[in-house]
Amino acid sequence: MVNAPSPKLPDPLGQAATPRVRFCPSPTGNPHVGLVRTALFNWAFARHHGGTLVFRIEDTDAARDSEESYNQLLDSMRWLGFDWDEGPEVGGPHAPYRQSQRMDIYQDVAEKLLAGGYAYHCYCTTEELDARRDAARAAGKPSGYDGHCRDLTAEQTAAYENEGRTSIVRFRMPDEALTFTDLVRGELTFQPENVPDYGIVRANGAPLYTLVNPVDDALMEITHVLRGEDLLSSTPRQLALYKALIELGIAKATPAFGHLPYVMGEGNKKLSKRDPQASLNLYRERGFLPEGLLNYLSLLGWSIAEDRDIFSIEEMVAAFDIKDVNANPARFDLKKCEHINAEHIRKLDVKTFTEACGPWLKAPFAPWAPESFDAERFAAIAPHAQTRVTVLSDITANVDFLFLDAPVEDEASWNKAMKEGSDALLVTARAKLAAAEWNTDALKNAVLTAGEEHGLKLGKAQAPVRVAVTGRTIGLPLFESLEILGREKTLARIDAALARLTA
Repeated sequence: MVNAPSPKLPDPLGQAATPRVRFCPSPTGNPHVGLVRTALFNWAFARHHGGTLVFRIEDTDAARDSEESYNQLLDSMRWLGFDWDEGPEVGGPHAPYRQSQRMDIYQDVAEKLLAGGYAYHCYCTTEELDARRDAARAAGKPSGYDGHCRDLTAEQTAAYENEGRTSIVRFRMPDEALTFTDLVRGELTFQPENVPDYGIVRANGAPLYTLVNPVDDALMEITHVLRGEDLLSSTPRQLALYKALIELGIAKATPAFGHLPYVMGEGNKKLSKRDPQASLNLYRERGFLPEGLLNYLSLLGWSIAEDRDIFSIEEMVAAFDIKDVNANPARFDLKKCEHINAEHIRKLDVKTFTEACGPWLKAPFAPWAPESFDAERFAAIAPHAQTRVTVLSDITANVDFLFLDAPVEDEASWNKAMKEGSDALLVTARAKLAAAEWNTDALKNAVLTAGEEHGLKLGKAQAPVRVAVTGRTIGLPLFESLEILGREKTLARIDAALARLTA
């Protein structure tokens, strides 16, 4: 999408190569804004450095993954404006890019890990594991796997199998501390007692995330892994696995890791899929611009400058550096997100804004009959509406008075505007409007002078007129609206309001 500078980075593969990053979501349910933030940072990192973005689908969980969610993921990426260099619909040298189509690869790697002594079969039952964990907790010791099956003899293995026990495959963690430099958090060290041996293949032979994710990264030669902070605890496991994969000739090098800060919701809790504001679909349905949403999401852990919040995606790409990402949790602020989106709406040229409003000007959003819509009237009102809406879906309520047979009935607005004497004011205003030239200045002067005759300033005088014509106390500039609505409809609506007031 963006032609940005391509500085070279220190490459984990030991070459003067551009980076290879990946975005690898699971197709389960609606995309989450935290997931989008991760995709954005990976995409911006790749584009800034002239690197490669690999889009990979982690769909090995048959119980939760769905083809519908898979298609929704691809559609969401396209809507956001992300392009990818390898992956679904694009292909690439490391295809296939769906894990469900790579099972033979994982089985082969697991067998090599077992043959090389890097992994072993574990026959412990769930009940035995729980009992030993409870005992470890009671003794104040770490409650992770205790290595019970690490060094089984052939006789012990045969005995377990004769009992009819099944086994999982566990990776053998080294008995030493693991240290690495996180691109966001600096140097981190994990002690061996806190990172026990872990499962990589289920008893039914299905590979686990702990195996397939780093194996794919290795085979696809990923150089930089930028992912959420929730995956930080799995990094020492992957570092050890990478060492084994390198020794087996499967991986060339260990990638650099950078863990992005949590996105927090209400009550200092991590934003979860269950939070209403977490769903990407919500923002699409409300009419957020991709540029506005991405601008805001980029601020969740990064900034282009201390005193600047509004910028284009091209400007972000040009400035993005993973070293500038803040490790502290970032709070999702819907009001700020809306504000930034509104600023991006203001930046659109009127033609683009008019076209973008299209979906909200027809069913199921529009309350008027299709034949009532007048494109010329909408084109005339669009420049005024553009300065008022926060999201594109706001357009429907802002312009409905132009296309409905009668204004919306809003009892609260009616009661607020129609005070004692409003009927007399409307009679005067109607007479002056009927005699006026039908242009903005003349219409304003008509209501102004009507108000003066009743001892009211313009603000007070125009409120009953606005509610009579549009149904609401707040909306687009009144006199421009009256000009576009036309003399006949304006006067007819004032007449209807007078009839209601005097009934």
